[in-house]
Amino acid sequence: MTTASTVPVTTEMDGDELDAEDAWHLARRHGVRRILLESAVRFRYGDGFTNSRALALQTCLAVVPFLLAVMGLASDIDDERPARVVAMTVNAISPASGGDDAVAQAVTGGSEGAGELALALGLVLALVSMTTAMAQVERGGNRIYGIRRDRPALAKYGRAAVFTALLAGPVGLGFLALVGGGAFGDAMVAEYGWSQGAHHTWDVARWPLGLLALVVAIAVLFDHAPRRRQPALSWLALGATLTVLGSMVAAAALAAYVNLSGSFTSTYGPLAGVFALLLWSLLSSISLFYGLAVCAQLESIRAGDDAPADDDPGRPHARVVSG
Repeated sequence: MTTASTVPVTTEMDGDELDAEDAWHLARRHGVRRILLESAVRFRYGDGFTNSRALALQTCLAVVPFLLAVMGLASDIDDERPARVVAMTVNAISPASGGDDAVAQAVTGGSEGAGELALALGLVLALVSMTTAMAQVERGGNRIYGIRRDRPALAKYGRAAVFTALLAGPVGLGFLALVGGGAFGDAMVAEYGWSQGAHHTWDVARWPLGLLALVVAIAVLFDHAPRRRQPALSWLALGATLTVLGSMVAAAALAAYVNLSGSFTSTYGPLAGVFALLLWSLLSSISLFYGLAVCAQLESIRAGDDAPADDDPGRPHARVVSG
C-alpha cells in the first residue's frame, strides 16, 4: 500500500500538455537538488524498493532465456560467419560465459532440432517473463503516483503483453548497442574484417544510438504504464534519461568492482556472472522507478503540492517532507 501523495493530472492546466520546456523551467525555479531529494522520498513511500526487487527478479528471468534463444538462433543459421558473430556477442555478455567451447557449439549445433527447441523455449519464457515485468512497472508506477489500485487483471496483463511486443525492438537495440556493442564490434572485425576505422565509428555511434533507443522506449513506458493520463513524452524524457544514466553508472561501477576486486569472482566462483546480473538488474530497476518518481514529483509541484508523501497517521500534525 502506497503512502506517496496522489499526483493530480495537470496535462490541461494551461490548455496544453506539459513538455520538456515546462519541466526545465520548473526544475530551475524549484531547485534541482530539492526535486531530487523529494523524488527520493516519493520513491521510498511509493514502495519503490519493494517493486524494484520484484522487477529485478522478473528481468533476470527474461534475460537468461532470451540469451538462450539467441544462442539457439545462432545454431540454426546456415552461414557460419553470422552465426559466429551472434554467438560471440551473446557469449561475451552472458552471465555464465562458456568461452570458445560455447561459441563452437552454437555454430556447429548439437543434435538435430536442439537449436529450434532452445529458440522456441527461450522466446516463450522470455516473453512471459517480460510481460510480468511490464505489469510490475505498472504496479510500481501506480504506487509512486499515489494510485492505490492497478487496472483490472485482463487490461493490466493485456497492455503489458502489447508493450512487450512493441518495445522489444528498441530495448533490444539499446541493450545490444550499450552492453554488447563492444563484443559485437570485435566479432565483426574477426569474422567480416571490419577496418579499424569502421570499428572506431561503430564504437562511437553505438552510444548515442543505444541511449536514444532506450530513452524513447522508457519514456513510452512511463507514458502508458501508470493508470492515469500522463504529460507529453518530452516531459517524461527527463525521468527516462535519468533512468538510463543511472543504469549505465550502476553497470560501470559494478564492472569496475568485479574487474578490480578479485574477491567477487573468488567468492561466487562460476556463479559470479549470475550474481552480477542480479545486482545490475536491481540497480537498474531502482533507477527506473526513481526516474519515474522524478516525473511524478515534478508534476505534483506543478499542481501546487510539493509534499511527496501523505501525512504520517501516527503524527497527525506532521508533514512528510524531504528535509
